[in-house]
Amino acid sequence: MGEFLEKLISDFGNKTITTGDVLANKASSYWDPTPIFAKGMARPSSTEELSQIVKCCNEQGQIIVTHGGLTGCAQAANSTKDHLIISLERMNAIEEIDEIGGTITVQAGAILENVQKAVAEKGFYFPLDLGARGSCTVGGNAATNAGGINVIRYGMMRNHILGLEVVTADGTILSSMNRMLKNNAGYDLKQLFIGSEGTLGIVTRLVIKLETASKSTQTALCALDNFGSVINLLQHMKKKTGPRLTAFEVMWGTYFDAVTEEGFHKSPMNRGYPYYVITECSGSNPETDDAIFMSAMEDALETNLIRDAVIPKSEAERNSVWIVREGFEPVLTNKPLFLYDVSLPIKDMESYIDQVHKSLQETWPEMVCYVIGHIGDGNLHLMVCPREGDDSLHDLSDQLVYGPLKEIKGSVSAEHGIGHEKKKWLSHSRSAEEIELMKLLKRTLDPNNILNPGVIF
Repeated sequence: MGEFLEKLISDFGNKTITTGDVLANKASSYWDPTPIFAKGMARPSSTEELSQIVKCCNEQGQIIVTHGGLTGCAQAANSTKDHLIISLERMNAIEEIDEIGGTITVQAGAILENVQKAVAEKGFYFPLDLGARGSCTVGGNAATNAGGINVIRYGMMRNHILGLEVVTADGTILSSMNRMLKNNAGYDLKQLFIGSEGTLGIVTRLVIKLETASKSTQTALCALDNFGSVINLLQHMKKKTGPRLTAFEVMWGTYFDAVTEEGFHKSPMNRGYPYYVITECSGSNPETDDAIFMSAMEDALETNLIRDAVIPKSEAERNSVWIVREGFEPVLTNKPLFLYDVSLPIKDMESYIDQVHKSLQETWPEMVCYVIGHIGDGNLHLMVCPREGDDSLHDLSDQLVYGPLKEIKGSVSAEHGIGHEKKKWLSHSRSAEEIELMKLLKRTLDPNNILNPGVIF
């Protein structure tokens, strides 16, 4: 076991420091069912306990890998038998909902869906929402600056955080639990840690700004003939519905057809169209909101922006629409399969996908590329299946997907982070000067390089 691990167990107990079978029974991630590899796992119950553990690790040069809900897609939580995992699963309390200030104070290990439900009971709404809501943690959401389906209206996780508490590499507790919308008293230090993927500090507690719960939701699934119509529909919905527009999700027809094949999801409408869009609005006046939404849909049909549309009449019907977008498990049965999360100007999306698709097909003639995305905020997800070979093809696939992004000033990561997987492509999206400043921050805050070393760069 080793003297260091024995000392941790002696100091903090078996409930906090776990090894052996406990680790073997835990999956490496949401995507990977193989057991975790690590020297051990620390499961602190408080910020103070975490601080003491991290201080001990820093003194001994023990590498730490932080785990949230393990739903990330960039291998940032990968560990080896020499690493100590820090899991925040026991730090999951919802400490306070301030109904006057419209905030929630929550520990980092809280599951996103639990937070959503807790604030909904008080008449509030936490708009960060993504398919892994039942597994991901709000601390992980902060560490990766998570996005999701509502970014077009509410922004990414960064936009929701008022205050943050972190434990830095030497065990210092940096508590910046601000509750105010306006606070220009010096540097906004929390921004250093949001999106840093656990490399600068471990997020332990957050103050999150809440929205007033909407009283109405309008949803439509639309079928379209071409990508030009997708862009025009987005502009149409922005103009017609204004600030009510919450989500605008696109699915290429190959993806829609794949997940609605016999035995998978039931298709809410006819299959075979080139593009499908889920557009959603919300507001505070059901009668007015419904009228505005229906008018926008009718105009879109009359002007041939869309070929067909399905408008759910119940929550069950709405869920049957969203499951097609979020329930992509049928696609994951393809092996090998490479997942991508990129961001680029909307005007370049069609030509970019055409170029990537052409390059992939020239390389692997039988390949299939499934594309979906949060098009309203410029984010696309690609799932590339070569239909030959094995995981050794990943590097070549990366070149074909990431290569064209540099010229159009796109990003190799829209919302999943860099992790270990994308770090050699970081220079496609960040200048040498930016990367050097990132490294300077890392050296300053973590001089012994114990926090998620090798992640990002």
